[in-house]
Amino acid sequence: MKRALFTLALVAGVALTAQAQELKRTDSDAGGTNVETPADPNAAQISFESEVHDFGTIEYLGNGKADFLFTNTGKSPLIISSAKGSCGCTVPSWPKEPIMKGKTGVINVSYDTKRVGPFTKTVTINSNANTPVKVITIKGKVLSKEETESNTPLDRSDKSGIPLEKTSSK
Repeated sequence: MKRALFTLALVAGVALTAQAQELKRTDSDAGGTNVETPADPNAAQISFESEVHDFGTIEYLGNGKADFLFTNTGKSPLIISSAKGSCGCTVPSWPKEPIMKGKTGVINVSYDTKRVGPFTKTVTINSNANTPVKVITIKGKVLSKEETESNTPLDRSDKSGIPLEKTSSK
């Protein structure tokens, strides 16, 4: 009898714990069934002019700065609490003061153009908007120092980074 009561109590405890954890989930939680939170019709809303900036090809030590223009299309002041680059080579700066309804702001992103080669980096923005987490992206390709100085792409088939001499057959 004691064993049956213990087993029943254990099963009830596990079920209650699982249900309590389930009720705490939000749309951003991974796994399980998500509980949808209703959208606040008076909340701030961040709307970007563009969420991706393609630099194309940039010279070594070139201008790796991008500006992301946004508007608060919601009804409440927009407060950006943080913006974080996906690595140390991507550094964002953002307005610290609230952005009022209908007003615009800019998030500046700087990329370290000493890092040669193609790149795709993100900046994660946290705010009080209806969509509290937004991700913006920068991408492009940084030429090597040699490519920038000679103004022509190199044949790197020897993988040393030293330009190969083109030989002609006679």
